[in-house]
Amino acid sequence: MPPHRLTAFTDGVVAILITILVLEVRPPAGDHFGDILDEKGQLLAYVLSFVFVAIYWNNHHHLFQLVNRIDGRVLWANMHLLFWLSLTPVATAWLGEAGVHAGPAAAYAVVLFCCAIAYTLLTLALLAVHEDDSHLARAIGSDRKGRLSLLAYAIAFVVAFVEPWISIALFVAVAIVWFVPDRRVSRTLETAG
Repeated sequence: MPPHRLTAFTDGVVAILITILVLEVRPPAGDHFGDILDEKGQLLAYVLSFVFVAIYWNNHHHLFQLVNRIDGRVLWANMHLLFWLSLTPVATAWLGEAGVHAGPAAAYAVVLFCCAIAYTLLTLALLAVHEDDSHLARAIGSDRKGRLSLLAYAIAFVVAFVEPWISIALFVAVAIVWFVPDRRVSRTLETAG
């Protein structure tokens, strides 16, 4: 079956998630412009989560340009990814409200780790329905960046109980690495097209 409905559904869910993220941000209590600084924890947590959801959407969109067909495994793998992405607003709200402490940082790391696992499982499901010499298989390659991201999230979880700010730094580092959609896919699209 073609992937069009899956990508359209994913687009809709991501749009809802971004809406929920922004609805969790509360305006400052005061009436001075400087009062916004009282909400900096919420705003920074929102920005970080918005960037992560945008990265997943961009890379999902980019990846699916190489997908010719999907099956039931791919549908469920995509739903698995959307499940973990749907927990982003909860983790964001806790991190934004409580601040950078062990519990919220560790929970945020778990959500990001599980999103990364789900994205990896999605790519494996996609590879299973494509030939070994397909454009998709060539673009994915060894997925070293994905494995390193998983390692960074696992370290962030452990470190959250010692120094939560290091966890936040690891989250930001992974976001920077993935900010530009996967170049392997771009190169494959250029040579294929």
